[in-house]
Amino acid sequence: MIEVTELRRTYRRSRGGEVEALRGVSFEVRAGQRFGIVGGSGSGKSTLVRLLAALDRPSSGEIHFRGTRIDGLPERKLGFLRSELQIVFQDPMGSLDPRMRVRDIISEPLGRARDRAERVRELLDAVGLPADSGQRYPHQFSGGQRQRISIARALAPRPRVLLADEPVSALDVSVRKQILDLLADLVDRFELTLVFVSHDLAVVRHVCDTVAVMRRGEIVELGDVRRVYQRPEHPYTRELIAAAPNLARALARLGEGA
Repeated sequence: MIEVTELRRTYRRSRGGEVEALRGVSFEVRAGQRFGIVGGSGSGKSTLVRLLAALDRPSSGEIHFRGTRIDGLPERKLGFLRSELQIVFQDPMGSLDPRMRVRDIISEPLGRARDRAERVRELLDAVGLPADSGQRYPHQFSGGQRQRISIARALAPRPRVLLADEPVSALDVSVRKQILDLLADLVDRFELTLVFVSHDLAVVRHVCDTVAVMRRGEIVELGDVRRVYQRPEHPYTRELIAAAPNLARALARLGEGA
């Protein structure tokens, strides 16, 4: 589905000099796979997300999507990617137009399709929101509900790949598991390929089957998520595991304090 080869991205500093955000990153994502990308601040995750979504161009290297090289294509030739790869962002309020009703936000990617209203109803049900939610505005929902709206919008054009960029980091602990379980269910239901980006290896472990650990623009460990979590080979991976809060324990503590 996605093939990344020797990807590099260098930025020029405003005061001179350069910063290497990515340094020779390579990996493959198979159709139907749940591929996690994890790393701390400055690891290159955000840069990689932008490149995968063709929102930026690499300094060198190649990105192939379903066999087509996309890293050098002009925007007018990226229409297939814009429908087949959709993004769920970290902050739903930052990606949802507050002036639009939910029904219009979800149906916006559909253009003038005749089944717009039916598709909105189907997606609201799929993400666990009442049918009348379409009449309301984003500010009338909780953070978790807004993220459900973002997911519904991403699913509207029937993509093949869902790129989730830190989709639960802005949510309360009690809501995170609900959204993670929802994503896992939707990936199965709509036969999606998932690329899930996070700074938290425990969260990636909850929804992914494969993980790439990034540090300073490089992938330092790549493999089955259970193996990486239980028998990490790289010292940085061990640091991430030691520092990451356990989602199940956090939920248990929340219940004890109720």
